[in-house]
Amino acid sequence: QVQLVESGGGLVQAGGSLRLSCAASGRTFSSYPMGWVRQAPGKEREIVAAISWSGGSTYYADSVKGRFTISRDNAKNTVYLQMNSLKPEDTAVYCCAADLLPRRAGVVTMFSQYDYWGQGTQVTVSS
Repeated sequence: QVQLVESGGGLVQAGGSLRLSCAASGRTFSSYPMGWVRQAPGKEREIVAAISWSGGSTYYADSVKGRFTISRDNAKNTVYLQMNSLKPEDTAVYCCAADLLPRRAGVVTMFSQYDYWGQGTQVTVSS
């Protein structure tokens, strides 16, 4: 059974940092593109970052560019999201997602291409 489990969320003051982790199990995810998606109440779901299966390509939403960094450790089947200079508008549930097309070129920036989703971790940024 495929599982994606996020951790690392919490409450932080504006300007602070958090590092989210997404641990994958059930199969080896080293061949699959991954992404981080956030959903805030009253706002549209947003793909904030994505990474290719090799880690060689990344994508960031304009809203987080320069502040967030996505990375992966394929040996550990884990994807990370380093979030710096956090703002209250970053408050949301953050989920990781996996596209199960092996070695798809590039990054995945369409929700419909992601096949598995984690339950999410809450990030709250206070002003």
